[in-house]
Amino acid sequence: MGGSKKRLYLDYNASAPLLSEARDIIITALDVTGNPSSVHGEGRATKAMMETARRQVAALTNVRADHVFFTSGATEAASMLLSPTYMMGRAPVRMSKLYVSATEHPCMLAGGQFAPENIVTLPVHKTGLLDLEALRENLSAHDSAQGLPLVAVQYANNETGVIQPIAEVAVIVKNAGGILVVDCVQAAGRIPLDITNNCGDYFILSSHKIGGAKGVGAIVAVSDLLMPKALIRGGGQEKGHRAGTEALQLIAGFGAAAHQAHQRILNGGWSSSLRDDMERRILEVAPSTLIYGADVERLPNTSFFSLANMKAETVQIAFDLGGIAVSAGSACSSGKVGPSHVIVAMGYEHGTGAIRVSLSPDTDSADIDKFMQVLHEIVSRQQRVNEKSNISA
Repeated sequence: MGGSKKRLYLDYNASAPLLSEARDIIITALDVTGNPSSVHGEGRATKAMMETARRQVAALTNVRADHVFFTSGATEAASMLLSPTYMMGRAPVRMSKLYVSATEHPCMLAGGQFAPENIVTLPVHKTGLLDLEALRENLSAHDSAQGLPLVAVQYANNETGVIQPIAEVAVIVKNAGGILVVDCVQAAGRIPLDITNNCGDYFILSSHKIGGAKGVGAIVAVSDLLMPKALIRGGGQEKGHRAGTEALQLIAGFGAAAHQAHQRILNGGWSSSLRDDMERRILEVAPSTLIYGADVERLPNTSFFSLANMKAETVQIAFDLGGIAVSAGSACSSGKVGPSHVIVAMGYEHGTGAIRVSLSPDTDSADIDKFMQVLHEIVSRQQRVNEKSNISA
């Protein structure tokens, strides 16, 4: 099924293929011997390569390079930022409650270092957009005598692609005297980001979502005057915010991928035309298809939909047999039994689940044609099964 033996990868949001530019610098960095904390020539050469990557990541988000701190990935960054204890110099600053939207990535919903009783889940509308009035009400009721409110919101959802009104969220949080952590993992490289534009305090990035290697991410801070207490303490690397010898090869690849992503944005960025054309054709083949978040702004490469009376896992397997990689929900939860928490939070009955198609910068119209060919075969086969069932009944 599907014709061509060449596989088609339409699961870019799960992990982007390693870019050649990132692979090349990773290989180069393998031959760089020094420790970036050493003061001799080899150490300085290693440090210089790492700082180049830091500047490249900073440019992607328009922030100062010395406000970028490398971690092992987005999950570690979330665990560090979602902390009750922040530090302003040597003075502790307490965050008494965490407010997190119901459609967040599991690493955010886990609440980091907050006790479960101090985590408040904020509702979203049917569109997937955060309920801003609920945010206002919760922050208005917050007891500031116990500590500051910490709010965590995705810039763009990893399943639906729905883009949150981060600037409006930031104003509400700021007016309440709170701190805003923004998960930019899916937004980075897909849409322009300028985190200095009053849209939050801390931002999370992940290398492998933009074509770098797995195993490295970053915390980006608008200001480093107030920072969470270090999660990993030791030798004082990353200005004391994240101890441990930096993974130079991974960081260098991250920088190269960030540079390529930034250049793509500067050259016009991603177009939603292929995604929109695909969704139009899906509805022609299966008119009862439900496309989540279709009425609001979404990432230009992402579509999340349910086919009527067809289990998402079954559809995903059929696509895989047809030579096409798609996902049934996010990669972090697709192997687990149960509905997408995003669909449930949006107020839909989980039913048969949903399929996520996430395009790459290299996806073209021929790829969409192949996708539609396989989808048509899947839908036609299901229709034949339904007809036989009706006759038997």
